[in-house]
Amino acid sequence: MNLQFSPSPPSMPALFRGVAAAVLLLFMAAGMTTGAAAQDAKAILKAMADYVSASQTISLTFDSDIEVITPQLEKIQFTNSGKALLKRPDGLRAHRVSGHSDVELVFDGKTVSILGRSVDGYARIEAAGTVDQLITALRVGHGISLPGADLLLTNAYDALVADVIEAKYVGLGMIDGKECNHLAFRNFDTDWQIWIETGERPTPRKLVITSKTMNSAPQYTLRIKEWQSGLPVAADAFAFTPPVGARQLNPNELGDLDELPPGAPRGGR
Repeated sequence: MNLQFSPSPPSMPALFRGVAAAVLLLFMAAGMTTGAAAQDAKAILKAMADYVSASQTISLTFDSDIEVITPQLEKIQFTNSGKALLKRPDGLRAHRVSGHSDVELVFDGKTVSILGRSVDGYARIEAAGTVDQLITALRVGHGISLPGADLLLTNAYDALVADVIEAKYVGLGMIDGKECNHLAFRNFDTDWQIWIETGERPTPRKLVITSKTMNSAPQYTLRIKEWQSGLPVAADAFAFTPPVGARQLNPNELGDLDELPPGAPRGGR
């Protein structure tokens, strides 16, 4: 009679040693690829920025969420929807609606007109220049943050990586059924993530910005739903005609044009 014996299973200590060795090798491999992953993340981000800046016309729709932290450390989220039409270098029309405001901005390279439908009023400001210059002026001169506007700048890559201290390629993700590269970046006071569509149209699909300087780390999320570039734009696309009965106001009378309702807390101490 021939008896056949299967090999004895490894003892538990030996098994744990084998698992520990595998985990150690995994972490060593991860450490060796960190630099390459950072380069991959920045290369993908630059490809997106180059693609967007080369697009002379862009039409998009979006949803956005912004979180605030109450003095009781309760996290509250406010949601907005909108659309934008951009024609480089000096044409922009953007419309955003929320539960507390309905705001439209029209820029023709000479004047920016802002319509507050919720207050039935509008204001006009002389602002000769490009869309890039307008975004800077709104941020610096009027305190409007426009957190997703960096994606549309002609120098988007330089603006996005200016304060980056760490970059990481996370992997693949799906946004509205589209395969995307998921990237993560760290700044001194914020962490931010971006999902960029794979393939020949590396368009931004989602942006998340996390504030590390506020209690409970509130986030801003931008989801780009529709994106079209290269479309013809009508000659009067950036002409502004105020609604019948709307009052012309001083810009300061329009109230808060940001994405938060008046009186909303900005964060804890």
